[in-house]
Amino acid sequence: MLEQLVTKRSIRNWLLIACTAASGITSTFCSTVALAQAGPGKAAATDDLRPVYANAQDIADGKRVAEASCAACHGANGISATKGIPHLAGQRPAYLYLGLRAYQSGARSDESMTNAVKFLSDDALVKAAAYYGSQDPAQPVASSAGKSASAKKDPVQTGKAAAAGCAGCHGDAGVSKTAGMPSLIGMDPKYLVAAMKAYKNGQRKNEMMKNFLSAISDAELENVALYYGLQKPARAQTPAAGDQAAGKAAAGACAGCHGEQGVSTNAANPSLAGQDAQYLAAALQVYKDGARSDETMKALAAPLDESAMKNIAAYYANQQPQPPKVQKPLSASDLAQRCDRCHGVDGNSTDPRLPALAAQRADYLEKVLHAYQAGARKSTAMAAMSAAMSDADVENLAAYYAGKKPRAVVFVILPGK
Repeated sequence: MLEQLVTKRSIRNWLLIACTAASGITSTFCSTVALAQAGPGKAAATDDLRPVYANAQDIADGKRVAEASCAACHGANGISATKGIPHLAGQRPAYLYLGLRAYQSGARSDESMTNAVKFLSDDALVKAAAYYGSQDPAQPVASSAGKSASAKKDPVQTGKAAAAGCAGCHGDAGVSKTAGMPSLIGMDPKYLVAAMKAYKNGQRKNEMMKNFLSAISDAELENVALYYGLQKPARAQTPAAGDQAAGKAAAGACAGCHGEQGVSTNAANPSLAGQDAQYLAAALQVYKDGARSDETMKALAAPLDESAMKNIAAYYANQQPQPPKVQKPLSASDLAQRCDRCHGVDGNSTDPRLPALAAQRADYLEKVLHAYQAGARKSTAMAAMSAAMSDADVENLAAYYAGKKPRAVVFVILPGK
């Protein structure tokens, strides 16, 4: 019955069939065993699963190929000690074979790898892949495990801690309770970072802000802005003196940059909805005076008198702020859940065509992810998965997998019907 089921399903389903249909097999064993079907004879010469079918003599031949062509870079038995060079020991054999062919054909570009494999026969590639696949995998390195995502600080919580000093003026969670002090809630993080940097470098004149921000790194500024961008928007808890109806009529020229009802759709321009009215009126005045440099704002503020400024500020102060389009960054474990769909739980692939990631060198994983982002390595799926990752995401994800325990997979040949 098991053979009949296996012949009807792809390689991705064989593990499940074996574990559910065979009696007396423990769940631990099932988690580390994959099955490959042999047809009437051995795999065809073009079959990318040929390394799975290797016998003892093939592996012995592969060891000689590996020692002559690969060990200088990848280390004895496929355990690399060189930055940016991957471990090969315990890697899935069909994946290694496909990778070697890609370097040989030029589909992957690396001069050292191309030179190492260009004169090797296809049979030699198969046997070298089978040899490395048969070796015990590298174990997690303590330093890599220590850099795992769990040890990394959450950027939102880091931003919250750094923003604690802002609350005295700008209010808890960035909702101002002090007239003349701007709310920071509802701002796009890109705008808020740009504004803080302008105070920090003196482009915006405010000695208190300059002194306060000078002690905060640019990375921390981004975390602070992210924290405020993820808080629930609310109007400033301050009075708004002025004629709102007159302010609405006068604010028509502002909508092009600051959005309808003061909710900006452009990260370069701040939302005005719910902002402290006194701060808005003061900001219009400094643009009019030229103390804050922006030619567009200066031209729009020039014809406004004090009463008109107060009316516009009152109108915007009473509008409902909306959350900016910002998402909380995914943790390394969140990202890994997506990767595990193909690469196996904790990066232990059970598909011989897909690479295992567990205990791989973190610097190599970073290099590969950046290569997919840049298009230097071609894969539609990997390009899509890595495109939105920041440099910090790449570093954290690589460290996450480098710290995971690798599990060797035994590929058992089942005879065909």
